Amino acid sequence: MSDKKATLAVDGKDAIDLPIYSGTIGPDVVDVGALTAQGMFTYDPGFVSTAACESKITYIDGGKGILLHGGYPIDQLAENSDFLETCWLLWNGELPTADEKKAFVANVTNHTMVHDQMNNFFRGFRRDAHPMAIMCVLWEHYQLFITTLST
Repeated sequence: MSDKKATLAVDGKDAIDLPIYSGTIGPDVVDVGALTAQGMFTYDPGFVSTAACESKITYIDGGKGILLHGGYPIDQLAENSDFLETCWLLWNGELPTADEKKAFVANVTNHTMVHDQMNNFFRGFRRDAHPMAIMCVLWEHYQLFITTLST
């Protein structure tokens, strides 16, 4: 819970205390979640001063062109790191050592095989089938499979 508070005074309503949170980087934020209980919403055209979520791994300031993952600028990650290094960073909070990367790549490589029956399943769709339609069918079959296992 936050010790800092902002108080919002609205004509004809009781004052509303709103907690203020400080992030690791960037300006403090005012949690306006309590406004809905008072029958009010915020208005922020373009969401220029609205945070959509709390993140411990990402910082975004679109106005300044800043996008950080794990404290690293995205352009540096794009130039100097590959996908799996970035996955490690987001999972562990720091880039991997050479040995950690080697072990992680081996682990991912050895556990991402697609069973041949799945390949046969995909061949059952037309080549121009929409990917979302395919995913919906896969989801339905997955749910049926789980239901069968639990009975």
